[in-house]
Amino acid sequence: MDFHERKNTLSLLALAVSAFAIGTTEFISVGLLPLISADLDISVTSAGLTVSLYALGVTFGAPVLTSLLSNMSRKSLLLLIMVVFIVGNGLAATASSIGILLAARVISALAHGVFMSIGSTIAASLVPENRRASAISIMFTGLTVATVTGVPIGTFLGQQFGWRLAFTAIIVVGIAALIANSLLIPSSLAKGNKTSLRDQISLLTNGRLLLVFIMTALGYGGTFVVFTYLSPLLQEITGYTPKAVAVILMAYGIAIAIGNMIGGKAANRNPVTALFYMFIAQAAVLFLLAFGAPYKTAGLIAILFMGLFAFMNVPGLQVYVVMLAERYVPGAVDVASAMNIAAFNAGIAIGSYLGGIITDTIGLVHTPWIGALMVLGAVILTGWSRVLERKDQNILPNKHFSA
Repeated sequence: MDFHERKNTLSLLALAVSAFAIGTTEFISVGLLPLISADLDISVTSAGLTVSLYALGVTFGAPVLTSLLSNMSRKSLLLLIMVVFIVGNGLAATASSIGILLAARVISALAHGVFMSIGSTIAASLVPENRRASAISIMFTGLTVATVTGVPIGTFLGQQFGWRLAFTAIIVVGIAALIANSLLIPSSLAKGNKTSLRDQISLLTNGRLLLVFIMTALGYGGTFVVFTYLSPLLQEITGYTPKAVAVILMAYGIAIAIGNMIGGKAANRNPVTALFYMFIAQAAVLFLLAFGAPYKTAGLIAILFMGLFAFMNVPGLQVYVVMLAERYVPGAVDVASAMNIAAFNAGIAIGSYLGGIITDTIGLVHTPWIGALMVLGAVILTGWSRVLERKDQNILPNKHFSA
């Protein structure tokens, strides 16, 4: 590995540290809801707004802010995002009412949305074209590590020392990420293109990009129908004790991290084909979980494989959106990336909401096969995208396409 490659690797690790901080703050409220509810004297449902408003902040804030701030240098924007992130979590750590806490969560969510969109394009720009999905997967490893370690540790700190300390710990990680980004991210990164209103409209009306945004929401969100209610599923249906569930969730997070790295490598050369087979495997595993959930061994195996495929599609989806944006709307690549981040969060919101309805009506055991149907929708749309890619190559045989 030469000096240039080492420098780029360090830059990717700096982005991963930022993603770790952001991933931890995204899901930390789930473990802290009872503590926030008791401390602020509100219902658990009201405390749950700290999760849902955060997701909405990412969904709607990412494309809008990324577009508005596109004329800033990417490094300056990255540093600004981390400052806003630190401020948002600082406000959360000192919140004395649910109103202030919700405002703090929305501020943090806005930073999250912009970071994940420009972070993907920065990561992709640091490496050769045939390694872009791997570079994005390295950045997203921060999110998966947050799922494995950041959220459980933050929840433990909150339980032992109060929920505010959990947010204080996130601030410390955010400061470390800010320093790492300032030192390791190159200043020579090209500015994002100023996105014109015409380009934004082109993004929203481009059938190929809309197809991928829907693929993202269905394929990523399908797992969240089950994942949101995985703990009660493991206890009430599969029969594991709460202590065993904690260990299983840790193993699930490790499987996510492994799957994310595999997904990055698999999608480097041909993202749309890789995604097609990933979604098929993901749907199959969810269907198997529907039958295996009542049995400890079969249920455990299916859940670990569900973790393996849960984030495997993320690098491929993100690099495919960047690739299509470069092809059809080159003036709006960052905004296209932001819209796909919004699609990820829309998928989480849809999957979680659907899982809640299923749990309250027909029962927990039905969440896996309904999640599988969502993913099957992504399989169909990805297959359609593959056909369209082949047509593109036949129409323009001299133009190089990566997918």
